[in-house]
Amino acid sequence: MAGNRMQKIGSVFSRTRNLLRIGVIEKPLWFDVYAAFPPLREPVYRPPRPRYGKVKDVIAPIFYQEDEVRARFYRIYGSGPRAFELSQLNYKSTCQRFVEKYNELKERGEIEEEKLFEETGKALLASGVILQRRGTDKVARQDVGTRNPELHQQLQTLLEEKKEEEEQMLELAETQKEKPSAS
Repeated sequence: MAGNRMQKIGSVFSRTRNLLRIGVIEKPLWFDVYAAFPPLREPVYRPPRPRYGKVKDVIAPIFYQEDEVRARFYRIYGSGPRAFELSQLNYKSTCQRFVEKYNELKERGEIEEEKLFEETGKALLASGVILQRRGTDKVARQDVGTRNPELHQQLQTLLEEKKEEEEQMLELAETQKEKPSAS
């Protein structure tokens, strides 16, 4: 009506009065009432005074002891292959189980602080929770040759045969492109 609210020069009354003088707007209903009974102090925008000195944050950051464990868990293991099942009321994420097991082992005091994280992972693995580190395959990679040399040899020959077949197929496709058959 009388300009936008971002204008900080003058009051709404003074801006409206000026717009009425030049004939841009019609007289609003409240204008005569405001002119007859003006406020004791005209409501104009005044920028807040700058505070001197360093402003201290009233609320201190909140960190729990398990936040460090959670951060380390997510850095090493990630969030996991599945999404969280939030529709179940008693659902515990893998991370939550890890934190609980970590705290349980820490309370016992049998394991050193440095090895506690790795031992927690081993304890969860023993209870059936599989943890997969970030950037690793789902199947543990082992050298096939050291496990069974005969199987390793058979797999090598199969791979070589497959490669030869693929090369023959590529050569056949190239020769057909060069010499199109007359149909």
